[in-house]
Amino acid sequence: MLAVIPSPTTAAWQVGPLTLRAYALCILAGILVAIWLTGRRLVARGHEAGHSMDVAAYAVPFGIVGARLYHVVTTPEPYFGKDGNPLDALKIWEGGLGIWGAVALGALGAWLACRRYGVPFLDYVDAAAPGVAIAQAMGRFGNWFNNELYGRATDVPWGLQIHEWDQAHGRAVTDGAGNAVVKGVFHPTFLYEALWCLLLAGVLLWLDRRRRLGRGQLFGLYVMGYPLGRIVVELMRSDSAHEILGQRLNVWTSLLVFALGLWIVLHCRRNPSGIVDVVQEPAEQPHVSQHEH
Repeated sequence: MLAVIPSPTTAAWQVGPLTLRAYALCILAGILVAIWLTGRRLVARGHEAGHSMDVAAYAVPFGIVGARLYHVVTTPEPYFGKDGNPLDALKIWEGGLGIWGAVALGALGAWLACRRYGVPFLDYVDAAAPGVAIAQAMGRFGNWFNNELYGRATDVPWGLQIHEWDQAHGRAVTDGAGNAVVKGVFHPTFLYEALWCLLLAGVLLWLDRRRRLGRGQLFGLYVMGYPLGRIVVELMRSDSAHEILGQRLNVWTSLLVFALGLWIVLHCRRNPSGIVDVVQEPAEQPHVSQHEH
């Protein structure tokens, strides 16, 4: 018998009239950690900790909508293909969120909130970057509960045991004896990505303490760093995906996002004030002396 990482056989629990799903709980826990850490880091940048929650009230809903849109657009068959149900596109609790859409629309929501509350956008995203990476790591455990997004079949000692899964009910399919049906043992790509995100968060925190970075550069490094690990994970995955020139769509997206992150880092180095002139230039404010703050 090979040593394997077990997967849960249940990812949803009924509590009275409510159904609690592990996928949603993992994402929620990640969001709370990110808000807390961002608040602490905003204080270190001279801003109020409460602005972390203020901005998150915009960024999180925008991010969830963006994540779901990206998933539905890039994986339309379950919703608009043969035997698909368009209403299932609304069932985010069953899984299916794309990080690229989450970051894109989440950043837009954060930008709008920063303008409203007078928080410099680049200060906010620099403060938020490590927490976002940690939140991504925690969210990946929702995929573990759902027995999804695993890699190729393997016999390595840390292989992940995957069950045949009833997505609608959030539990493993069982045989006649009531035992969960095992599909096989696969690379735990959810774990690889989670560990990469935690490593990335640690590196960002270290760089923020030890290096003098321009405003926006730390965020740019996050935007560069995450796709590097994601490309490796994508090349290991075995689930079906749209391909362009023989490569999975997410590989190409990762390359584009990496290039965007590189542009942010280089532009912020040339422009020490950051990319405020590109993404945010608040209306001119009347002069307020230091004593009036």
